[in-house]
Amino acid sequence: MQWKTEYNKWINYEKIEGNLREKLLKMTEAELEDVFYTDLQFGTGGMRGEVGPGTNRMNIYTIRKANMGFAEYLLKNFKDAKTRGVVIAFDNRHYSESFALESARVMATMGIKTYLFESLRPTPELSFSIRHLSAIGGVVVTASHNPPQYNGYKIYDEYGCQLVPHLADQVIEYVNNVNDIFSIELESETILRRDGLITTIGKQIDDAYIEKIKKIQINPEINKGDIKIVFTPLHGTATKSALRILEECGYKSIFPVKSQCIPDPDFSTVKSPNPEDGEAFEQAILLGKEVDADILIATDPDADRVGLAVKDKSGKYILLTGNQTGAILLHYILSQREIKKTLPKNGVVFNTIVTSNFGAEIAMKYGLEVESTLTGFKFIGEKAQEIEDTFKEFVFGYEESYGYLIADFVRDKDSIQSVLMCAEAAAYYKQHNKTLYEVLHELYEEYGYYNESLTNISLKGISGAKKINQIMEDFRSNKPQKLKSLDIVRSEDYLESKKYSEGGVSNLKFPKSNVLKYIFNDGSWFVLRPSGTEPKLKIYVGVQSDNLNESIEKNEYIKQYVLKRIENLS
Repeated sequence: MQWKTEYNKWINYEKIEGNLREKLLKMTEAELEDVFYTDLQFGTGGMRGEVGPGTNRMNIYTIRKANMGFAEYLLKNFKDAKTRGVVIAFDNRHYSESFALESARVMATMGIKTYLFESLRPTPELSFSIRHLSAIGGVVVTASHNPPQYNGYKIYDEYGCQLVPHLADQVIEYVNNVNDIFSIELESETILRRDGLITTIGKQIDDAYIEKIKKIQINPEINKGDIKIVFTPLHGTATKSALRILEECGYKSIFPVKSQCIPDPDFSTVKSPNPEDGEAFEQAILLGKEVDADILIATDPDADRVGLAVKDKSGKYILLTGNQTGAILLHYILSQREIKKTLPKNGVVFNTIVTSNFGAEIAMKYGLEVESTLTGFKFIGEKAQEIEDTFKEFVFGYEESYGYLIADFVRDKDSIQSVLMCAEAAAYYKQHNKTLYEVLHELYEEYGYYNESLTNISLKGISGAKKINQIMEDFRSNKPQKLKSLDIVRSEDYLESKKYSEGGVSNLKFPKSNVLKYIFNDGSWFVLRPSGTEPKLKIYVGVQSDNLNESIEKNEYIKQYVLKRIENLS
């Protein structure tokens, strides 16, 4: 078997780093097959996997191979790649700093000037720094909100945007051409620094980034003394930046969850460092009750996503979904910019094909264009770049998975911007005797009761990958037609780039992606999408009704139909 050939290369390599050989010797045959049967792939969020030995794991050798491919791509496609250089950042995870240094060593050994952050930084700051330094690209070592055993690697273009598929595919070709990962020889860090090929960056970039974020404020003069904010970075990279922006913008009552401000790679105070998970807010809720906070804000480990919890009428903290937070932010930004006459006539709001229609309805009320992209914020970043020199203007970009971008000097989702705007919206409405919970329900009354859900089915290893393919093929070849009173009037196959409706078949103008979407006659929909970074099948459902209970019931009915059909597959 081919995986055994790879295993033998690793086990027999005399100079293998650290304890990798020891770990291999302790593995069962099934475990060995899993770590060698394939190479880590670039998905919607780059390369991501469990840390450990093997071609299908994150380790010093797969990091070197990935960087060698990225370096070759840059050198072949950009004449000034060496002088413009690459920016490298990292998060708080196990081996992140050493993986970042190895990335810098590969780039610098290839003659590419490298800017390496002195310590952990938010991913959006990496995006900002690329354009700020006029670099040719960037790298961030992070696994976002994945469990502690994971790490990852994301690559960025000269515009601070993650590489979109047709560019990532080119990088992958160069990566795959690296046949012997043990043959990559690197110059020492000392010599590379001496020769000016590795430069440390930090405070100067921080200051420039924070100054840019301050400018997104719409009502900087509002009363910020009364609003009480609990903040947790969930052990990640947002602590300094988020607290600094709030303090420098005048927020007085900020209460950090101190135990979670420690950059702990094991995330020891949470089951999952994911602001989408209500359990991640447990300590924030305790502190919130103690200080009577108005809002609770949590960011994920690499600080590109943000979660928000607000008080309901009974005083209980309710975790908002990404779609709900997006709707509130959109309403606040657009209504206030309209009042101040700064809302552009040719403004565009970007979302994704799995984002609720809620925010789109709000945007269209204000006369803005709404454009949907595939899942993955890189596609929103790409669109922001496309319209930069046109008559159109970027106004807001977001996706249901808790990622928002208010101003596009960053080309990735930015929780630091979002923290500031959530705080401003809460302070503004408190000044007008409203909570964000009340604002949300006012929006429901105006636009209808939207309800969305996301279900993840975990399917690991070779068998899991086969099962996901089986499920997708079954829905693709046997399209659902009717669920009770709901008729499916349109289906969209993003792998085939086809839209099927009563009017016939037409083409979809999206990059190819293994995604299926089904739209019902009342506007409800569901989507099936294999995760690009985790061994999961994602099931999205979106509905809208005249009352909350009806929308919840409709969502549950559609979700159970999909789950039962999957369960019945042999």
